Amino acid sequence: MTAPSVAIVGTGLIGRGWAVVFARSGWRVRLWDRDRPASEAALEFVSDAIDDLAALGMVDNPEQARASVSVSENLEDAVSSASYVQESLPEDLEIKNSIFKAIDELAPDGTFIGSSTSTMPGSSFLADVPGRARCIVAHPANPPHLMPVVEVAPAPWNDAECVGKVCEILASVGQVPVVVQKEIVGFVMNRLQTALVNESVALVADGVIAPDDLDAVVKHSLGLRWAFMGPFETMDMNAPDGFLDYATRYGRYYQQMGKELLVTKPWPESALQEIEQCRRAAVESGDIRDRMRWRDKALMQLLALKNSLDNTEKVHE
Repeated sequence: MTAPSVAIVGTGLIGRGWAVVFARSGWRVRLWDRDRPASEAALEFVSDAIDDLAALGMVDNPEQARASVSVSENLEDAVSSASYVQESLPEDLEIKNSIFKAIDELAPDGTFIGSSTSTMPGSSFLADVPGRARCIVAHPANPPHLMPVVEVAPAPWNDAECVGKVCEILASVGQVPVVVQKEIVGFVMNRLQTALVNESVALVADGVIAPDDLDAVVKHSLGLRWAFMGPFETMDMNAPDGFLDYATRYGRYYQQMGKELLVTKPWPESALQEIEQCRRAAVESGDIRDRMRWRDKALMQLLALKNSLDNTEKVHE
């Protein structure tokens, strides 16, 4: 039986991660980017990532996975026989609109086309695409091969079959699709992240805490439990009788703090420079790629642990 084929259009950090997602799951992967060297560089990234995953037992056949990835000479070659297409080009309305029209013209009938846009609702760049009914936002976390959630965010014209089929494809390659039921800028993941990031910058700007200490707060408290449960489950576990008990005990304090949050304040240049100095003291600019590789390996180990715990939980259900 011939393995299904995916076209990855755009091979920056997100596109490369998508390539790993599909390659490790046995799909044939065709890479295409307007910048040919970017596609070639993606091959090396995919190979390294597969090796790192294989070292933790997270890829069954690394040789086959690496061999399944190739660079296409042009867009038509990449998408003309694709079972699914994932676009990951820059966050620009005109670029995305243009490439979706081209993909829609070249991809086989019945092939769904996902966009990795991180902020823009589908209605903003897909409305005039002839085959818009099969084009849908499928926004991943970064990096996609290590943070498996994907926000499937339909536009008004995407029917239940489209949403269901795309979720089915994503789940089949190990991702965790969630449906964003209403179009909204930034979807859910980035809106949650925005609240934390904006408040973090404001707390540094107001002299409440130093950048390194703020990172420590998240790494060694919230981040630990958020790796295994979301905010509602966290609340459910933090009061004797569950979620409503927690909301009753602490809800008024959250609401009061909510009125005092600084999330809408601008990012002062002085605060940005302070944060930048702290980061460069920890990791020099030339070492960021090495640190990214370290991060990815750490995420792999965490993901392996989460998978093990999930399997244990299923056994005891």
